[in-house]
Amino acid sequence: MTHKDIILDIQGPIAIVRLNRPAKRNALSDSLVLGLRDLFENKMPATVRAAVLDGTGEHFCAGLDLSELKERDAGQGMHHSRMWHAALEQVQYGPVPVIAALHGAVVGGGLELASACHIRVADESAFYALPEGSRGIFVGGGGSVRIPRLIGVARMTDMMLTGRVYNAQDGERAGFAQYLVPTGTASAKALELAKRVAENAPLTNYALMHALPRIAEQPSDQGYLTEALMAAIAQSAPEAKTRVKAFLDGKAAKVKKA
Repeated sequence: MTHKDIILDIQGPIAIVRLNRPAKRNALSDSLVLGLRDLFENKMPATVRAAVLDGTGEHFCAGLDLSELKERDAGQGMHHSRMWHAALEQVQYGPVPVIAALHGAVVGGGLELASACHIRVADESAFYALPEGSRGIFVGGGGSVRIPRLIGVARMTDMMLTGRVYNAQDGERAGFAQYLVPTGTASAKALELAKRVAENAPLTNYALMHALPRIAEQPSDQGYLTEALMAAIAQSAPEAKTRVKAFLDGKAAKVKKA
């Protein structure tokens, strides 16, 4: 990976992807957004089975780089937004599950990026905001679709109307993150989870990334059919047969109370 604002660190089956603009609080330039798209679409090594998305410095991502915000007509603005959609689509529906390590600012476009990930781990320094309303703009990176699925339409509306900021504890309760850990440990926890995710059968992970969100949006009768088809495909894979046999033979760990 040669993008100046992205650090890619391959650790066995795990890819650690770091936004690397700490002086800008990892604000998202168009170049950086396109770099993420290229990485997840074309440059993720075939050996990788899970990814961690992190940010260097004190913040995950403070959102859109407003220094790049320029006057656009309606058509240009639409195409710019669709460019972001295509990039974040590659994070959500790319080759591997992505675990976000959230710390400091998770704001605006940074929250949109985090919402495209599959698991979010926040440390106690994290805070969440959508300041677009006070700046006279609207979310354009898929946030109006993904963020309400995490926290609900009412909470997102309140954030954009009033400028409300959620701290790490309230954000975890609202649904921004599935895990809350001590300050400075989000990356380690995300890596721990990524290693666990990488142990899953790839086809099962693919089903969870690509089929489950679509099933959730389908009418029940269509969802049941999609589920049945995905279940049949997953269980027919050789790796699934090997894993089930290992369990039946007493060679696989059983689920225990946490």
